[in-house]
Amino acid sequence: MNSAEQETLATRDRLIESAFQLFARKGFRRVNLDQIAAAAGVTKGSLYWHFRSKQEIITAASAFYYRTYQRRMNAAVAPARDAWDRLRRALRFAVRTCLLDQDNRVFTTEIFTHAVHHEETRTAWRQFYDSVREFYLGLVQAAVLAGQLAPANPEDAVNTMLAAMEGIKLRALFEPELCSSREEGRMLESLLAVLIPVHATATPS
Repeated sequence: MNSAEQETLATRDRLIESAFQLFARKGFRRVNLDQIAAAAGVTKGSLYWHFRSKQEIITAASAFYYRTYQRRMNAAVAPARDAWDRLRRALRFAVRTCLLDQDNRVFTTEIFTHAVHHEETRTAWRQFYDSVREFYLGLVQAAVLAGQLAPANPEDAVNTMLAAMEGIKLRALFEPELCSSREEGRMLESLLAVLIPVHATATPS
């Protein structure tokens, strides 16, 4: 890849990350293409060279969020000692990023709203959500095999846990006190309780 191609990719990446940051702070509707171009340090013409519409930028910013979330999740669970520890670390990461991190919470809420009328956004979220559900199901099944969990139905337990997480996120719109560091432990234990643990090892540091 020559220097011109590298610069082209770098510009596209800056536009996508700038769009994500603006969308996360202000929402989709309150951000325009001029603002995204300015935040990325490029002209509006350069933006249109990479993206034909705001919808394309929303799609790219959403994909950026999905990739970043999965990469950070993998890093969060990597030090785990066993299956239960891995599951607990995964949920702690989810609570911190999806519930306590306001930018992430705003961005995903914007995706839900936008998806109501945009099939492309809805399809992309469904694919991401399915991958997250499979990830948690794998963690739960590993903990079951290790004798650390005993849900009556692992798939139902995971679905309920994820639904509870999204419900807390929506409640935070009206009860912002839910998403504070002092509530982190309580939220984590509430989500873990859905999975009916037989026993829990010491909380990872």
